Amino acid sequence: MSRSWRGLAVVAILVAAGCIRLGIWQVDRLAERRAANAEALALREAPVVDLGPGRLGADLAGRRVTLTGEFDRAAEIVIRGQAWDGGPGVRVVTPLRLEGSDTVVLVDRGFVQAPDAVHADLAALDEPGRRTVRGLASALEAREDGGHPLERNGVTTWRGLDRDGIRARLPFPVAAIWVRELPGPELPPWPRRTEPAALDDGPHLSYALQWFGFALIGLVGAGVVAWKGTAGRDARAGR
Repeated sequence: MSRSWRGLAVVAILVAAGCIRLGIWQVDRLAERRAANAEALALREAPVVDLGPGRLGADLAGRRVTLTGEFDRAAEIVIRGQAWDGGPGVRVVTPLRLEGSDTVVLVDRGFVQAPDAVHADLAALDEPGRRTVRGLASALEAREDGGHPLERNGVTTWRGLDRDGIRARLPFPVAAIWVRELPGPELPPWPRRTEPAALDDGPHLSYALQWFGFALIGLVGAGVVAWKGTAGRDARAGR
């Protein structure tokens, strides 16, 4: 019988050790996230960059930028499966033809409601003429799923912006960055411009506390098992 108590105690200790390791891993992830957040915040607070021909590199990712040109709605891209304020919809990404360049910059103009998060009424979303966009730049990267373009009823929607897929479909050079336009009082109500995602700690701290809590339970369980095993052995020896 004593061997079974020892075995249970060892198992409890091993489980506790595994939980401690996972808790430490989450603490490391938290430190990495905080470092990344600090870097992102520093980029956002850096002086605004005025984009133009020759200043469209991916090194500007994370910076606040301004750019001037005209929207080309004929080449508009719709990102499906989006949500805002609890409602389904899409995001509208429109190429901006830069002044003095044949290169376009993809501008995420914001959210539009769509009951099925795929089909939205975009007809009234014109913003004609010369426009100055103020926003946050991100690198235009290749996605593993290729952006998953989907055509229904003659309309193509995308799961996300994919560098290679979009460049293959558009008839003009596309910059290495795209820009999420930020809210402003001069902008129309739709598409709904939104602020960038908050820079927070994410779930890592709560996960770490959970794992350390499990470890404590395991260690207490090991102590209880060992105590019961010892008490039982002493009782048998007394008989």
